[in-house]
Amino acid sequence: MDTTHADGLLNVIDLEATCWDGQPPPGSVSEVIEIGLTVVDLRARRRTERHRVVVRPVRSAVSAFCTELTGLTQDEVDRGVGFAEACAMLAERHGAGARPWASWGDYDRNQFTRQCRADRVAYPFGHPAERTHTNAKAVFTEAYGLRRKPGMAQALRLAGLPLEGRHHRGEDDAWNIAALVLDLVRRDAWPDTAPRAY
Repeated sequence: MDTTHADGLLNVIDLEATCWDGQPPPGSVSEVIEIGLTVVDLRARRRTERHRVVVRPVRSAVSAFCTELTGLTQDEVDRGVGFAEACAMLAERHGAGARPWASWGDYDRNQFTRQCRADRVAYPFGHPAERTHTNAKAVFTEAYGLRRKPGMAQALRLAGLPLEGRHHRGEDDAWNIAALVLDLVRRDAWPDTAPRAY
């Protein structure tokens, strides 16, 4: 499948999820609490939209460690939408089922797959076998000839780009990852055919 959709748009997504400094409490599982989404126009080579969806967890709580890392609090996520509604929003408002998407690494894709299965929610990005996801970290690592895959902040430094906003905030991280995607597009390194490292 060609990663360049007919409209030339790409969704760049970054998730934040409940997390702990060590093992989760008994009965708790990591759940999505924020979805950051930046729309990239690959033809115009620019970021065109920026979105944030706060998601209410049901099988875990926001730990002090998680709040320190992401800035998200339990009160804030309690006011969020359910995971099923968040997935529906991605599909209905942001063309997630038809548009290719990218994230930094495979964590986000794997988390969506796990949580959709656990919550019996339709996977928002079309059928997983369609391979609409591109691992931007793998593409960046290859394009820069690196031996180890860098974190997003390190990749921004290597590309000479600023880190905008707060690291580990989904909306800001998606915006920054989109800048790295555009850096790869300018280098003619963004894949034109099947996404890599699915």
